[in-house]
Amino acid sequence: MRKSAVLALRVVLVVLLAGSLFVQAVMVPLLNADLEELNAQHAYLRVPLLLIVVLGLVACQVVVVCVWRLVTMVRRGTVFSHAAFRYVHVIIGAIVAAALDVFALACLLAPGEAVAPGVVLLICGVVVAILGVALVVLVLRVLLAQAVDRDVQATRMQAELDEVI
Repeated sequence: MRKSAVLALRVVLVVLLAGSLFVQAVMVPLLNADLEELNAQHAYLRVPLLLIVVLGLVACQVVVVCVWRLVTMVRRGTVFSHAAFRYVHVIIGAIVAAALDVFALACLLAPGEAVAPGVVLLICGVVVAILGVALVVLVLRVLLAQAVDRDVQATRMQAELDEVI
């Protein structure tokens, strides 16, 4: 991976992390203040909604940090090792957690008339899309496993060749 691509990806990751921290520190308290003005009929939504937003942000932050670590491994040339699997597994777990978080939002909004049923259906569509991303990362994990196996095999064959020579 070229230095410019690594640098560009790191800039994007820093912007994403800074933006999510800004939302967590500034926007969530503002959302809390806005939700205090809900009528009594929908007041029960306030705390679960805030919790869902914060948990979603944390899941995104975990993914950003793990991608940063993987990019570091790519830059050092150590990504084709078993250590990379730890970060890939955490990324998959965080994406699935985010999907469950969004599904919890759909379940929270489904009963009553807080939002239209179509909105709940759209949120469920987002859940399917997020799970699709988790599946793509799972496929990439399989490709990483194959690459690690090939790297181990090539190293072993090189050692055998060195013995023969």
